[in-house]
Amino acid sequence: MRLTDRTLNVPASPIAEAQAWLSKRSSDRPLLNGSQAAPNYPTAPAISARIAEVANEASGGFYAPSPGMPSLNTAFADELATGFELADSDRVLTDEILPTAGCNQAFCVVSSALCEPGDEVIVPVPYYFNHQMWLQLDGVKPVFLETGESLLPDPAAAEALITDKTRAILLVTPGNPTGVTIGPDIIHAFYDLAESRGLALMIDETYRNFRETTEPPHRLYEREGWQETLITLHSFSKDLAIPGYRVGAIVAGTPVIEEAMKLVDCVQISAPRVGQEAVIAGLTGAGEWRDAQVSRILNNLDVFRSVMAEEPGGFRLAASGAFFGWIQHPFTHLTTAEVIKRLVLDHDVLAIPGTAFTPTDERWIRFSYANLDPTQIAELGKRLTEAGDALAS
Repeated sequence: MRLTDRTLNVPASPIAEAQAWLSKRSSDRPLLNGSQAAPNYPTAPAISARIAEVANEASGGFYAPSPGMPSLNTAFADELATGFELADSDRVLTDEILPTAGCNQAFCVVSSALCEPGDEVIVPVPYYFNHQMWLQLDGVKPVFLETGESLLPDPAAAEALITDKTRAILLVTPGNPTGVTIGPDIIHAFYDLAESRGLALMIDETYRNFRETTEPPHRLYEREGWQETLITLHSFSKDLAIPGYRVGAIVAGTPVIEEAMKLVDCVQISAPRVGQEAVIAGLTGAGEWRDAQVSRILNNLDVFRSVMAEEPGGFRLAASGAFFGWIQHPFTHLTTAEVIKRLVLDHDVLAIPGTAFTPTDERWIRFSYANLDPTQIAELGKRLTEAGDALAS
């Protein structure tokens, strides 16, 4: 048989590649695993209890309704109204929400609904690797928007990249891999640009609840006719610590929801019922637990920044936030892939090479600090110092 070049020409997931090195480790020293942002702690008791209940219900294994379970759509509409401080007249409607099997699926079906092969999407660099992978798999060209030292995308620079093939602009905030939060003023300027040019503005808000502020991320749901321009993508995996249950959501106008639902029906039918039930339990009964996890992770962020301020081993922290640190290594004589290999095999630190998030090797590393405790983060500094001494020669 012959396999298609569309998949053959796309590199494998960097998570799998990095974790493949684990089988080659010979050290007994505990691994400091910063490769993935999926929570490594158990979900809230209210959520796990509901999962167990659903598993034992006669309907627990049934398909969920294609538009999502009504109680989930209502609970998430309430969540958005609170988090974005929406007046009743500005509330997102339940039929403007579509639960999906994770935020990755949300992105995939939305981009497929928007774009034909050969179309273009403007994507700030560094980008989330699965976004770039899917666009390439779908025959869509990602047009890279450089962000410079600030790592914040510039609407004016994006406008210069728009062609007659451009269909959408993509933002991820807080960023994966950088952790950088894009401020409301910049988001609003991107909306104005997209609206004026008849483009979609897609915003991936997976890490929205892990920002260092409780202020609304933006005020776009208050704009009249936002449904003609704005599409937001959401995940419950991190917030509720249920990544394996695969539930995310699309928020958009009903024409987008209807087209996305066709695509979901072909690949998934609907987001898993047990996952949707878990989200309902989390949104309605796990508020204190969620707040405690955010507080703990933000405390870890303070510790991480303090440790990295010393530039241990010459590793420089350029940005951090949400779950991530964006770190530049100092070894100009080594590829980043080689540095990642040496870190895990010789120094018991697992991270993801920045080449998964950028078109070229600029010596970047993504490290997910959120799954470490403060003692482990302090140990990370020691191991990076150790690695710096070893790799310099």
